[in-house]
Amino acid sequence: MSEQERRETALLDRVLGSFDGCRDPRLGEVMRSLVRHLHGFLRETRLTEEEWERAIAFLTATGHITDDRRQEFILLSDVLGVSMQTITINNEAEGDATEATVFGPFFVEDSPRVEIGGDISFGAAGEPCWVEGTVADTAGRPVPGARIEVWEADEDGRYDVQYDDGRTAARAHLLSDDDGHYAFWGVTPTPYPIPHDGPVGALLAAVGRSPMRAAHLHFMVTAPGCRRLVTHIFVRGDDFLTRDSVFGVKESLVKDFERRPYGTATPDGRHVEGTWSRVRFDIVLARAEV
Repeated sequence: MSEQERRETALLDRVLGSFDGCRDPRLGEVMRSLVRHLHGFLRETRLTEEEWERAIAFLTATGHITDDRRQEFILLSDVLGVSMQTITINNEAEGDATEATVFGPFFVEDSPRVEIGGDISFGAAGEPCWVEGTVADTAGRPVPGARIEVWEADEDGRYDVQYDDGRTAARAHLLSDDDGHYAFWGVTPTPYPIPHDGPVGALLAAVGRSPMRAAHLHFMVTAPGCRRLVTHIFVRGDDFLTRDSVFGVKESLVKDFERRPYGTATPDGRHVEGTWSRVRFDIVLARAEV
């Protein structure tokens, strides 16, 4: 071992030893692992002091732009794949249970309730879309009364909370029926960019990455005895499926949104001015952890 390596290793050992008095075993484990990986990164890349200063400035700017409406640190976690990796670790595969994906920053508690077949758009701009499916467990049994939260952006790529007029649109919840069936009207999803006017956007531009998210519709499904599911469905054929900025796309969640021409009869007899689309999404819930 060279003298330089000895000095670097000695410093790492001192930092690791500083956590010996930690009374929380899990916290101590996490901190020691974090330090090992951070020092490993620094030593592998031979980070310069100028690069360290730029990193500190980036994190400072990330903190300054974060407020009660915008969480730039979560956005940073998203574009580095950290959010999706955490979700993947914490939603272990179980049979044919529907895969989870990122929660996103636009969920709102206490959304309006609609009945089966209701319209969640509440005036949001976009092509009408009929969404239907079933909720079942991994044994194939229907899950009645499952709470299905749904939310999405309008055709301009904006969620209701991104407007300043206090509207509630393109979000609601409904309950599955006795057979586990559900259905509602929404709008056909379209791609949109994540907020890219801050430090994270500058980072993406610097490395030549797009801020665009693949078109999607959010779901959060809960039922007694089942693991909470947070997921999306994505539009097959979307140009951004392979380069979603937050790595949220999974092949099992890519669905066929079938466009219907003007005048085509709808499943519930609703009259639609213009084209509309339909998609089926059968949801399978994993068992809750005991």
